[in-house]
Formats: sequence, structure tokens, C-alpha cells
Amino acid sequence: MFSGIVEEIGLVVSVSPSRLAIKVELIMGDLKPGDSIAVNGVCLTATEIKGKVFQADVMPETLRRSNLGDLRPGGQVNLERALTLSGRIGGHLVQGHIDATGTIKRITSDGEAKLMTIGAPPEVMRYIVEKGFITVDGLSLTVTDKTNDQFSVSLVAFSRSHTTIGGKKEGDRLNLEADIIAKYVEKFTSKTMASINEAFLTEHGFA
Repeated sequence: MFSGIVEEIGLVVSVSPSRLAIKVELIMGDLKPGDSIAVNGVCLTATEIKGKVFQADVMPETLRRSNLGDLRPGGQVNLERALTLSGRIGGHLVQGHIDATGTIKRITSDGEAKLMTIGAPPEVMRYIVEKGFITVDGLSLTVTDKTNDQFSVSLVAFSRSHTTIGGKKEGDRLNLEADIIAKYVEKFTSKTMASINEAFLTEHGFA
């Protein structure tokens, strides 16, 4: 489990169809084989560590659902270690399980901030509400606006300078993970609504 607060920008050293090698600085202090680490919001397991480089296996399903397949040596990725029970949750609860990718439609200025509008598929948009949470390439962000097929987030200067989001441009693909709480609410309420039929209403005096 993660919080969507990026700790460091890592440098992609090598890429193969099933493995990534990433150079890090800050998070290497207590990183060990078997640890979970979010790479652009994707939960991966560090399988090998040599010096300041860790390697992680990547499954075909992960490549299909995320933008990790777009990575090339020399590229940058957002990194976050898994939460500890004693730590603060500065963002929101993030699983590191990508629902789909979205595409940047436009980036505009809003005072000192930047507004980024992202097109997203129905399986993500169904969970998005204004002022709700969304994870974008590993960043916990707040939705400022939405339509049927796209939403907007506001990017402050700190986020732009301390993560890869500041270097993104229109047309780029981004990893999206909807708020897990929204998914559970939908599941529980759909079961409840399904049980409210004509017989139920009649039995309880509503019909």
C-alpha cells in the first residue's frame, strides 16, 4: 500500500520485456530484495539490488495496463516505497494497481499552478468525482473538474519540480488508479440497490 506521495525520481538504466533496472539515490537507504516499490504508480517488487540500482520483474499484464512499456533507458520514473504503519499518509490510500492509462488533452496555466486535463476510459471515469482523489503516474492528486470522458487536476510548482509530471506534454500517456474507497462503495451499494425490488418495497410499506 502507498500514499501517492512521490519520494524520488528514478533513472531508467535498462528495459527488457520482463524486467526494469532503475537507478536511485534517496530510497536506496533501506531498500532490500522483496520490498514493494511504486514505479509510476505501479506496484513492483525489487528482485535484485546492486549499488544504487534495483531491478524489478514486470508481468505482461502490467505492460498492457500501464505506460511502463513506453519506458526507455535514460527515462525518468516516479518512485515511492510502501507505507509503514508508523508513517503519515500525506495523500490517500493507493494500491499500486493500475486501472488504465489516460492521455493528456491539454495543459493550461492557472496562476502559479498548471491545470492538466486528462482523457480517461469509462472504467476510470465512473469512479471520479470533483474534489475526489485520483492517482496519476503515482501522484495523489485532487480532481478539480470532470466531464463524461475527461477530468482535470491542478499541479502546484512543488509537484512539477519534484516528480516527472512537470515534464509531461499533450498526448503523453499516464497511469491511472481510481480511489479504492470509491470501488468498495460502488460494490456495496450495488448489492443493496439490487435487493430493493417491488417485493421489498411492498413488504416495507413503500408500494
